[in-house]
Parts: sequence; C-alpha cells; structure tokens
Amino acid sequence: MKSPEAQWVADSIKGDEQAFAELVRNYTAQIYNFAYRLCGNVQAAEDITQETFIKVWKNLKKYDSNQSFRAWIFTIARNTTTDHLRKKTSVPFSNLDYEDRSFDETIAADDEKAEEHFGKIESAEHFKILVEQLPPENITVLTLYYQNDLTFDEIGRVLGKSINTVKSQHLRALSRLRALMDDAPNKAL
Repeated sequence: MKSPEAQWVADSIKGDEQAFAELVRNYTAQIYNFAYRLCGNVQAAEDITQETFIKVWKNLKKYDSNQSFRAWIFTIARNTTTDHLRKKTSVPFSNLDYEDRSFDETIAADDEKAEEHFGKIESAEHFKILVEQLPPENITVLTLYYQNDLTFDEIGRVLGKSINTVKSQHLRALSRLRALMDDAPNKAL
C-alpha cells in the first residue's frame, strides 16, 4: 500500500490537481521556513516558495519515484533560493576560511556533546540569532536536518554532496554554533 504522499505524487503526475494541492499543503510551511532561513526575507521566502511549487508542478513527470520526494522537493527549493539570492544580491555562498585547518581542529568535541550544548540555550530567539551568524552552507545543513527532518543521505542528494561531506558539514556547523554560544553565553540578544 502506498503512503498518502506517494499516492499524491502518483496522482499529481496524472494531472490530479487535488492531489497536487495536498502536496502543496503538506510542504508549504516546510519550504517557506527553509527559504526564509536561507534568505532572511519574508517576501523573498514567499516568492521562492511559490516558484518552488511551480517548478515542482512543471517537472513532476521527471521525478524518480524510487527516490525520496522530500529530497527532490528540497533540492528544487534550494536551487530556487540560490537562484533568487544570486539575482538579488552578491551573497558569498562559500566562507571557506576553515578549510585551512584540519578536521580535528575544526571539530573540537564530538557530535553528542555539541547537541547536548543546544539544551543550554534558553531562548528560541537567541538561538535564531546565533544560527543566522553561520555561513549559508551551515544554515542549510542544520535547517534540513533539524527543522525538516531530512536524513544525511537525503541532504546529500539535495546538496549534490556525499553523505560523508554532509556529516562533516553538520559537525562543522555544530562546532561553529558551539563557539558562538561560548562567546556569548549570557548575553541578552
């Protein structure tokens, strides 16, 4: 038996507008939040969300049902956001200053300790401000993993990177967040 999502996709491919409306309802908030996290602008996030679903509708027949639909739609959302940012501003998409350091220097503590550190943040707004200070590639990985519940494998497909690269980026992002939290542990932001 197909999952509701798989059935909506199959029916949408056949031209069923109600099924596509269900997909839109199911993913609108996730795509909007993802786009907003990357671009930081309400209007842009709304435009990106709308454009993402237009692209999904136009390209649904190209979707490979053997692959994760979540990964596919987030790939489209990421590409749409990237295109939007390139058109609107000259945001650097690569802050690779840490590439000169070894992996061990970059990741001082293990993943579990970094995640445990998140529990010390008292305010969701404080956390949001800290996350916004990260490079875009870190925000993307964290958003897809924690907010949108994609697996490392799915994130790899979205970003076009290997699972090991995604895991490394995840650890670097956690390390950077930890450093930001350590720099301002008691600041009221």
